[in-house]
Amino acid sequence: MSEQIRLMRDDDRGIARIVLDRPERRNALNAALVAELTAACARLGADETIRVVALSGAGPDFCAGADLREVRASIEAGPQAGLADAQALGDLFVTMRRMRQPIVAVVQGRALAGGCGLASACDLVLAARSASFGYPEVRIGFVPAMVMAILRRSVGETRAFELLALGETIDADTAVAYGLVNRVFPDAELEERAKEFMADLASRSASAVALTKQLLYRIDGADFESAIRAGAEVNALARQTDDCRAGIDRFLNSK
Repeated sequence: MSEQIRLMRDDDRGIARIVLDRPERRNALNAALVAELTAACARLGADETIRVVALSGAGPDFCAGADLREVRASIEAGPQAGLADAQALGDLFVTMRRMRQPIVAVVQGRALAGGCGLASACDLVLAARSASFGYPEVRIGFVPAMVMAILRRSVGETRAFELLALGETIDADTAVAYGLVNRVFPDAELEERAKEFMADLASRSASAVALTKQLLYRIDGADFESAIRAGAEVNALARQTDDCRAGIDRFLNSK
């Protein structure tokens, strides 16, 4: 049994949920949690029975970012220790991006620093209205380096620099306006509305959603012609899936 995360499954709907389970530390990211989360994402990504993965935090907060006690220890241990920690978090973000299934962050309370990066590394973000988001690293002389590649893609350069350089905390409605969050729900309704959202997402064609995610991130940074060619390849591949054949037949037979 994991000590840092909890994993729950709804096999009837094909939904898995990973819960960060360090509420006494506001689910701060230590080496053990990052390793367990990376391993869980890799396992779920290879599980074809899972259609949607949810990520949430135990207790009042989603994730407060890196565990600063470990960061302080790595400073004393030298540059290589810091690089190993940073690369481990980077490996987690890459694993999440490569997963076949969409990952949905369900955010209550605070999602700060690496915790905000973890939420934005998910494909979709749902938030309680009282949730807050931010990258306060600059206020302690640190750099939000590991989350920058994700944030820049989510909100654009100018907005990203504002969030990173000022280190201000924003509320959920502002996060929606900035493009960090997809949906905001009343606090008391977050859990139920998130379940409805994920069930709706899980009802979509698994192959179509997987190919959509793959193509969307594949064309990131590609020039126009390369992106069009990649789209043509996925278009042709999608035509050969069972879901596409069945869906087109249903449509034609309904006429």
